[in-house]
Formats: sequence, structure tokens, C-alpha cells
Amino acid sequence: MRTICFLVPFVTVMAGPVVGAAIAPADDSTAAKQAQPGWWAVQPPRQVAVPEVEDAAWQAHPIDAFIARRQTQQGLQPAPPADRQTLLRRVSFDLHGLPPSPTQIERFLNDASPDAYEKLIQRLLDSPRYGERWSRYWLDVVRYADTGGFETDIYFPNAWRYRDYVIKSFNDDKPFDRFVTEQIAADQVWPDDIELRGTFDIPPEKKEHLDARVGTTLFTIGPVYHEAALNGHQLRYEWLSDVVNTLGEAFLGLTISCARCHDHKFDPITQRDYHRLMAIFANSCIRDVPVVHKMSEFGYYSAYPLRLRVEQLKSSIQRLDAAVRDRAIDEIKAGFPAEVVAAFDTPRSERTAQQARLAKQIEEAVSEAGLNENAGGGKTELPYQEQERQQRRSLLQQVGEAVLKANFDLPRATVLGRAEVHYPVHIAERGDWRQPGEQVAPGFPSVFNGAGLAALDVSGQTSQPPLARKLLAEWLTSPAHPLTARVIVNRVWQGHFGRGIVATPNNFGLQGEPPSHPELLDWLATTLVEKGWSIKEMHHLIMTSRTYRMSSAFEPTNAQRDPANRFLWRMNRRRLQAETLRDAVLVVAGSLNLEMGGQPVVPPLTKEEQLGMWNLDQWPETLDERQHTRRSVYLYVKRSFLYPMFTTFDFPDSSASCGRRNVSTVAPQALMLLNSEFMQQQAQVFGERLQKDYGDSPESWIEGSWLLGLGRAPTEQEAALAMALFSGSDDLSTTGQSDTLLPLKKLALIVLNMNEFIYVD
Repeated sequence: MRTICFLVPFVTVMAGPVVGAAIAPADDSTAAKQAQPGWWAVQPPRQVAVPEVEDAAWQAHPIDAFIARRQTQQGLQPAPPADRQTLLRRVSFDLHGLPPSPTQIERFLNDASPDAYEKLIQRLLDSPRYGERWSRYWLDVVRYADTGGFETDIYFPNAWRYRDYVIKSFNDDKPFDRFVTEQIAADQVWPDDIELRGTFDIPPEKKEHLDARVGTTLFTIGPVYHEAALNGHQLRYEWLSDVVNTLGEAFLGLTISCARCHDHKFDPITQRDYHRLMAIFANSCIRDVPVVHKMSEFGYYSAYPLRLRVEQLKSSIQRLDAAVRDRAIDEIKAGFPAEVVAAFDTPRSERTAQQARLAKQIEEAVSEAGLNENAGGGKTELPYQEQERQQRRSLLQQVGEAVLKANFDLPRATVLGRAEVHYPVHIAERGDWRQPGEQVAPGFPSVFNGAGLAALDVSGQTSQPPLARKLLAEWLTSPAHPLTARVIVNRVWQGHFGRGIVATPNNFGLQGEPPSHPELLDWLATTLVEKGWSIKEMHHLIMTSRTYRMSSAFEPTNAQRDPANRFLWRMNRRRLQAETLRDAVLVVAGSLNLEMGGQPVVPPLTKEEQLGMWNLDQWPETLDERQHTRRSVYLYVKRSFLYPMFTTFDFPDSSASCGRRNVSTVAPQALMLLNSEFMQQQAQVFGERLQKDYGDSPESWIEGSWLLGLGRAPTEQEAALAMALFSGSDDLSTTGQSDTLLPLKKLALIVLNMNEFIYVD
């Protein structure tokens, strides 16, 4: 079992007395005193009455009533409802990140029942595709990646378990308060093991607790500066800083990282508050724990002789290569004078300047002959004798056979656990871990002390609270907490409209944007708690409103009064995100592999893209080509080298929490969609699908391409323009595939590059 404990040094000289075990009481620092009593974000969500509006249609749904009142105040007229085809495409991309299939289109358009739309929403929410889509929003927020970043970019072999945990949590509609608790303190709230009870089956309750503990992987996958391992003080402090920064932005919606070095310049968060939050995690460390029972673990160790056999065979090959290399060097040495050979045989560290000059003659000859230490079995062939070559070939075959039999992996999860040694946290002067000051105890930001939250007392304990993270989880998930529910409903709202009620979803502070509809935000937050913290209930509530079902029709007068559409007089047109765009291309082409879960897929890179890698061994391409067309949420996220297509379409920097992605429009995007190997390959596959599934005439191919790609039939003008692609062809019903596939590929590429494909109304 691997245990990594990032430890802060014990400092004997302290600026103040050691604080006791209890969660620290409110401090009376200047910043805390200056906390604005009117700051809405630290006031508990209010129970807000649904306003009365004149239009009965907008009064029927609570969300619409709030929206309509603000529209009236601003002199805005709402856009008309979207048509059913537009609505279907919008809902499909919102909940699944995929375009609707022809079968789904036909089913919905032909369903004349009054609840057809509600049934559509429920079908989409019940599908496993929902978790794959909505997990991506949360993975952005918690800066998910499979590697640690910086130059060496160390690999996190078990990070994917957290990604799968998030997907399953969304699909299961896990209550959000439980979701929060699991990620912060599952091991403290549900301490358990996976011991067997006389059978090979792990008891269900134990399995549930183990799955919950995977949630704490959140705090094990942050950026890691490899060289910081040279100093445990630095490594520990940087880890705790990442933990607190992520905690603040993901759960509190506050950018508290400024308080690492000094009291926050804008928000009433003090440097003491920051380090008290660090102290909550100071008794924790990163652990690798098996996710299989002891019988499987013992089986892994009982198979060790097979792994030992592999190592022995490797050593045999290395000895053979060394013997051949030494013999070849001896032959080169035979052609030089004795004093040159003697100089070469002298260890480098012991050579005189004269010997170094003499030895260089043989060194250059050895290099020219390709006999450097890395020669053998690679690009340079050693001068094996026939018997040696056969022996090496036999050893390589034996290695391969032994590797196939051996099991090199004991399934593990990387999670939080209790550190074996506890070091206290000290306020670091100017955020410099080398300048520790006063010791602090675990505690919460003092600005929230007046928010009506229950006091947390662990005064009976003799050292730092071992369950401090559990207390933090209880504090965050209290219905009286001012931010937790507000922050998550704002994220859900943003996922549907492209902009949150608070447009800065990671910053509810004084420098963030104020809510456009504060009463609606509070109503949604309290409703979330009343409905058992169900995120799927929030989706259903938002998507059944008239506000969500509006068209994106432009109205000049409204645009003059509210150019940013802050008050939602129409639906925002949105470009597909990088992963959604790639997945949509795969769906339309008919090549999407819907296999779920597992280790990350490493897609192939073009020769040009490979130039961006300093070491191609760091991009271990998945050899099974069927895996290359998995959903994008399962692709390898390498912090120092993001998948180029994703980078082009604004995939976020995963070194920090991303609450809202940038949306750019730049020339490389058009070039990527037209010329990249991925798009060219998928256009080819799309063309083959049209030829296979849509008859043998250009008219049917055009109809099929529009239906698959855009969810509708082409207009007469569009069909006429598309037919021009086939105008020079012979009898297309009898010619071979090679004659027709080129214009079909062009047709497919045109559809995949249309604005209507890339944007959702």
C-alpha cells in the first residue's frame, strides 16, 4: 500500500500560544470587522414568494414569474417559443451533449400527447449519457486531470476512478449534499474496510462506503511540482494551498486564494481564515488503497514469481547486450596504442587532462560505431553473432509470454486518509512556507459566523480534531449555509443558459458580478434543499419553464435595452464545447463507441502534433483503435499537453478551477474542422454511412446528411447547392464506392462545418 503524506514542518518558535483542539471561534481581525453586513452572499437564502405577474402564461411556472417581472421592469418583451425540432436539439445537447438520433426525432415529433416534452426530458435524464455530459461541468470546476503538470507532469494512475465516480453520481442523482460530503470526508463520515464475511462478495454497505471514499480523490489530483518533493515542507504547503483554493471556488464560489499571502483585498476573508481552512486538512494525507478484497490482494502477491520471472528475463537480455557491446568495444580498442587504451580504461572521474584527451579518441570511435550504452534492441543494432541473435530473440519471446501470464496491477484508488504524523499549521508570512508564524487551529471563515450556522464544538479532544473534514462537510451542507446551494443551482442554470444568474460562478465575492435575479437564485437554492438536493429535479424545473423554451429570435429593441441578454428575453445561442463538438461528429458519422468507464483513452496524434511533446513516451497511445472513438470525457487529460483539438476549442487549463469556459472564434478552429486528420477521417466514415444506410441516390444522401447532422430536412436551396457536388458523376446507382465516396465525403464535411451543426439555438 502506498502512502504519501505531505507534511508541514514543526516550528518551535511561534508568534502566539498553541490553539486547542476545538474549531477556532470567530476572530476579531480588521478584515472580519469590515465585513459588509449587507453582502448578499453571506446571508442565508431567503424563502421568497413567487411574484405576481400580469401574463397568466408566465405566472403558471415559478421561474417564469421571476423572469417576467424583471423583463417588465426593464421594458423587455420575451421571444416566442422555439419550434419542436429546435427544442429537441437543444434539450439533447443540454442533457446528453449529443445530437438527437433520427429515431428520437421521429418519436418526439410524432408524440401529440400533452406531456410529450416532459417525457422527453425524463428519458434523457434516465439515460447514462446524462452523467457523461454533466460530469464534465463538475470536472472543470474541480480541475480534473490525469497528470500533475509542470515539466515532468507525473501520471496519476487512479485519477480515472474519480471521473467515473462523478459520472455515476450524476446518473444516480446522488443528493448534492451527500456528493459534497463524500468528496470532503467520506473516510471520516463512513469509516469502513472491505473485509469479507465468509464469501467472495464484499458486503454491499462496505462497497458503498468504498465508492464514497473515491470522492476524496478530488484532493489528490491537483497540480504537483515534481521537484517540491525535495522539501516536504514545501510539498505539504503547496498541496494544502491547492486544497483550500479548490474548496473555495468549487463549493463556496469564492476566490479565496488571495488570502494565502495577506488578508483578501476585496472580500472579508483573512489570511488567518485561509490557514485555518488549511488546518482542517493538515491531519490528512494521500493514500493508495486496494479496491479489491483480501483474497484478490493475496492472489496478486501469490503471483509474484511470474513478475519475478519477467525481471529475470529482462536482466538476461541486458547482460547479453552488455557482453556483445563490451566485445565490440574491445575490438575497437585493439586498434589503438596501449597508452590510449589505458586512458580509456581509467574511470572518467580519475583521468588526468592528458588521459581525457587520449581517451576521447576511443570514445569517438565507440560513438561512431553506435555502441553507446543505450544501444541494443533499439534504433542501433549491436554486432550480435548468429547464436547470440537467436538467443536474444528467444529471450524476448519468453519475456512476452511471461508478461501475458503475469498480473502487474493490484487495483487501487488514490484517496485521502489520516496522516500517521500530525504537524500543525502556521500562518506563513506573505504566503512563504519558509517563514512560518503563529500556529492556528482548524476553523471556518469568520465572516460566516453570523449566518445562522450551528456552532461546531469538539472541545473534548486533546489534539487537532481527527474528524475536522467531517465537521467541514456538515458545515457546508447545512441548509442555513449561505453559499453551497446557491453556488450549485447557479452552475446548473449556467449549464442550461450559458450564463449563470451570477455570471461569475466561481466568484460570489464583492468583485464578482451581482446576481441578475437575486430572488430567483434564493428561490432555486431553497427549492433544491426542499427537494432533497436533487440535481435532476433542478433540471426538470428549469427545462419545463417557458424561459428555457424560448427561441433565440433577435429583437432590435430588446437588444438595445439589454444587449447581453442578462434578463433572458430570448434563449442564448451557444457554440458546442470542445468535447461536445467531437462527440457530435462521432455520433453523426456513426462511429461513437458508447463503452463507459475505465482508464483514460490516449488518442493518436498527427506527426505535427507530436512535435509538441518533449517525450512521446508521455503520450502512450491506446493501441485498441476501437477505443479512439470513445466519448471525450474518457480521453486522457495531460496538464502539460492538452489534446490539440480541445485546445483549439477552448478546453480550460486544468491547473485551476474553471467555473465558466472562454468561448473564442479564431481561424485555427475553421482549419481544424476542415483539414484535421480527425475531421477528414470522420467525414469519410460519415460518407460511407450515407452510402450504406440511405439508398443509392444523391437526393437520399443529402436528405440523410441533413437529418443526421442538423436534425431536419434540407431546404430546396440547400438541396440544390448540395446536388452540385454530384453533377459531374456518372450513374451513381451503379458505380463503385470509389467513384462516389469523394463527393459523399465532401458533402459530409460541409454538413459538419455548418454553423447550424456547431451551434445550438
